[in-house]
Amino acid sequence: MRGAWTLAVREWKGAFETPVAWLLLALFPATTAGFFFLLGGFFEAGEASLRGFFALLPGFFVVLAPALSMRSWAEEHRSGTRTLLFTWPFPEASLVLGKFLGGLGLLALALAATAGVPLTVATLGDLDPGPVAGGYLGALLLGSACLALGQFLSACTRNQVVAWVLGVLALLGLNLLGVAATAEAMPERLGRLLLGLDFGLRFQDLTRGVLALDDLGFFAAFTAFFLFLNVLLLEARRWSG
Repeated sequence: MRGAWTLAVREWKGAFETPVAWLLLALFPATTAGFFFLLGGFFEAGEASLRGFFALLPGFFVVLAPALSMRSWAEEHRSGTRTLLFTWPFPEASLVLGKFLGGLGLLALALAATAGVPLTVATLGDLDPGPVAGGYLGALLLGSACLALGQFLSACTRNQVVAWVLGVLALLGLNLLGVAATAEAMPERLGRLLLGLDFGLRFQDLTRGVLALDDLGFFAAFTAFFLFLNVLLLEARRWSG
């Protein structure tokens, strides 16, 4: 665990040495607030609720998570510092976890930067804090799943742009599985499977503050699965040289 924390701190510091992290942390709260208040019909609804705000997050994470994860392994591979990482006295699992925790810290900070949205809504009406807390917890789990997938894809290439594009396409597909599931020619059993894998649909109950264990478990299991694949890929790369 010490190795994971050491690498997480290294990732955190490295992110703020580039303008990317600062830009994302500035744009994410501004754009989500703008879409929610100006384009999301908040004032027309006449209800003090963040359901519309949380409903925007799966779409925003399609872009944000790959942007946060694209450098993680692709840059190490391109610059040759991945070999240096392999000389650290830590197992691959600690390295993967460290990268993940560093990225998750940035994503959590981006979510925290949107605190102005619930505070503004609370001044305009009687905002129930329960669904707000549940929505943010669900958003963090959703974001962790997106980040784990993005970092695995980053480990598959040495090009950051390629890693970002792959991440965007993969997450976009995971948010559109429900559309494919309802196609007329789709077999019923396969359709039910696709509906169960759709990120947007899985997140819907969480936007209402309903912390369903199957939804929370789905995102946790998805995260663990791609972190595990990342470890296997690194182990294969280490032994292959």
